[in-house]
Amino acid sequence: MPKIDVAAVPEIKGTRYPAPFNDRSTERVRQRLGDAGGLRDFGVNLMRLPPGNWSSQRHWHSEEDEFVYVLEGELTLIEDDGETVLRAGDCAAFPKGSGNGHHLVNKSNSTAIYLEAGTRSPTDLITCSDVDMMSSSTDGRFVHKDGMPYPDG
Repeated sequence: MPKIDVAAVPEIKGTRYPAPFNDRSTERVRQRLGDAGGLRDFGVNLMRLPPGNWSSQRHWHSEEDEFVYVLEGELTLIEDDGETVLRAGDCAAFPKGSGNGHHLVNKSNSTAIYLEAGTRSPTDLITCSDVDMMSSSTDGRFVHKDGMPYPDG
């Protein structure tokens, strides 16, 4: 099994969300470890979330399971049922099609590090729970929930 040189995996800062939906995640850093290892059926990302940042807009997937495992620090999981604190060694799972919007928020004073894993469905639809935005994995564009594209999406 080939070892992945994590230090050589490019860091991606922020999100591709159209403004103003990207404002809460500008300092989030993602390293696509699954891509670096040549994985095709599921993705694995090493995530760094500084204080005050969100992992994403609160969202759910129509056809992708998602899983997070906290390696370091403390994060607040926010979902339909409320808030749950996750610390190093804690994990959470988000089954596809649940309709339960979720995201992680770093309310602590230090950077949190976690692994994010998920399936890669070519027909997944990501729906944001709190804002008028969704995205299909078929084209990756962000659109309003009525299907109208965002100007920069």
